[in-house]
Amino acid sequence: MYNVTEDRIQKLTTLLTKLNNEGITEDARRDALNIVANIDPIELSIAEQRLIEEGMNPEDLRNLCDIHMEVLSDELVKLKMKLKPGHMLDTLIIEHEKIKEFLTELEALNFEVQKLTSFDENKQLFLTLSQLAKNIIDAENHHKREEDVLFPELEKRNITGPTRIMRMEHDQLRSKKRLLKATAENTTTENFDNSKKEIDELAKYIVFNLRDHIYKENYILYPTAIDALQDNGLWEEMKHRSDEIGYCPWTPKN
Repeated sequence: MYNVTEDRIQKLTTLLTKLNNEGITEDARRDALNIVANIDPIELSIAEQRLIEEGMNPEDLRNLCDIHMEVLSDELVKLKMKLKPGHMLDTLIIEHEKIKEFLTELEALNFEVQKLTSFDENKQLFLTLSQLAKNIIDAENHHKREEDVLFPELEKRNITGPTRIMRMEHDQLRSKKRLLKATAENTTTENFDNSKKEIDELAKYIVFNLRDHIYKENYILYPTAIDALQDNGLWEEMKHRSDEIGYCPWTPKN
């Protein structure tokens, strides 16, 4: 059983509420750095999930993400140093970098779409958007390796909160990504205004939530996995199962 400290979870939950209500004041920032610097990744997940279940919008947790990222800025580098090339987590982290590149492209492309005044002004943008959405959808094998290989091993060890959140977010993002692709492909002169608005909403949702999702996996879920699954033989076996599922069209071959 992975032990968590109820007192620290409660302190962090109180802090998250304060950050959401008051923003990042100097006092709140100092308190946050002191708590987050010593927080266990799974405790952070539990505190976030409690607030979401109590009705907080997940996007309102951005202030905490910014502070946690500051504290953990070197942690991903340290994590990668523990991983040999080809390790399951190493590949997942590399794929995250590619997905983040797609999100940067999506942000810029949506900006250009929102400047259009008519469909005929630049039809090519919608073809480009459709292909970019396909690239993001092509991360499916990345998610399946997590869902079918990594998550079950964590759940066997009673680490179920973070994996439940990640599965839920995968499902939510799947539908948004497919809808973005379909909207880009079906935009016409007649429905241009509605499509433009829908593309803006979908693109912003995907960019924010997928970046946040990657952050939580890189800085919370994967370090938790390294701590919880310390059997190298198990990681080798997980790598073989990952190979059977397969990789993304844009996963680096080496």
